[in-house]
Amino acid sequence: MKHALLFILISIFTTVRSQDTMRNRKNGGYLFTTVSRADATEVQDQSKTSTCWSFSSLSFFESELMRMGKGRHNLSEMFIVRNAYLGKADMYVRMNGMHNFGPGGAFHDLPWVIKRYGIMPEEAYKGLNYGFDKHNHAELDAVLKGIVDAVKNNPQGRLTGAWKGAFRSAVDAYLGQVPDKFSYMGKDYTPMSFSKSLGLNMDDYISLTSFTHHPYYTPFVIEVPDNWAMMQSYNIPLDELESVAVNALMKGYSWAWGADVSEKGFSFKNGVAIVPVHDSLITQIGKDNKGFNDAGATRIGNAFDRPMEEKSINDSLRQVAFDSYQTTDDHGMHATGLVTDQNGKKYFRIKNSWGTQNDCGGYLFCSMPYFRYKTINIYLHKNALPKDLAKKLGIIQD
Repeated sequence: MKHALLFILISIFTTVRSQDTMRNRKNGGYLFTTVSRADATEVQDQSKTSTCWSFSSLSFFESELMRMGKGRHNLSEMFIVRNAYLGKADMYVRMNGMHNFGPGGAFHDLPWVIKRYGIMPEEAYKGLNYGFDKHNHAELDAVLKGIVDAVKNNPQGRLTGAWKGAFRSAVDAYLGQVPDKFSYMGKDYTPMSFSKSLGLNMDDYISLTSFTHHPYYTPFVIEVPDNWAMMQSYNIPLDELESVAVNALMKGYSWAWGADVSEKGFSFKNGVAIVPVHDSLITQIGKDNKGFNDAGATRIGNAFDRPMEEKSINDSLRQVAFDSYQTTDDHGMHATGLVTDQNGKKYFRIKNSWGTQNDCGGYLFCSMPYFRYKTINIYLHKNALPKDLAKKLGIIQD
């Protein structure tokens, strides 16, 4: 009887361990064990659009709702995209075209939209009003850019008030008009009343970054084109940024991740983002196609077969890469967990928005060196910060 019980316990333990061990790809040599994992909704597909910022931000807020006990919701990315486009157009015209206008965006576009327009569930606003089954904004982006450029050129010598209506009509023609009311889970809502029902306080969320060209422990506007709303991020030392990111996940808080994905070591297909000491271990074939779900250039090499030695990344290396345009605001994703490989090295488990076509079901694993090197910013709940850091930043008072 004792032997039978022991066998059962060993079998259960082995089953649990095997279920908790993940690989970077089928038969891959990276073996990951979960340390901490936040609840997350299903992986989505941004398809042929540059709207990762909306997909990753909403994925983050969907996890926040589950963390807060508000249930599981699939929120509408295109509702956010539609309304953000209205703000981008107004800013572009007011700045006489000397401002970025495009499909990209930033995490803090979510509070910008939600405070002004509310939010909707995916089932009530899909944003597919142009006859496609999947998102494809090639024509939409070109049409909208043409409109704002025509207005900016001011052919009449004086702007009329009609252009905003024309722009809004073009957006609605592709993405759909926003309904005054909609039904969801047996109740009727407006976008604003639905937002209120979710209980998300947009003032509870902050952006953190780490660059040496601004003083630490102060906020500044990150100088990247997609930051069209000119919102600020808190600047902290790199070691602290990594510590906050790790400890937040350990406390059950996920975070949105803005990063450069053009490095050879970022491979969605191979399920990892790494910075190997020897770049020759990876070969890049073709050109990057940023913003689309083919994940850019093909990347192959031994570094994806098993854990390799990685570069040591400090503040100086990180800053040089940013200053020389080697680190740009390519992509937004969602960090939902912390894992270790078979050698004990930590990685972040990253939820992407390029569908589920890779062997990790749409996820990948980011090493600490890659995070330190290529992070633009992270976006998270202010309560995920250590209290002493929150006080130092002025987020909470003594």
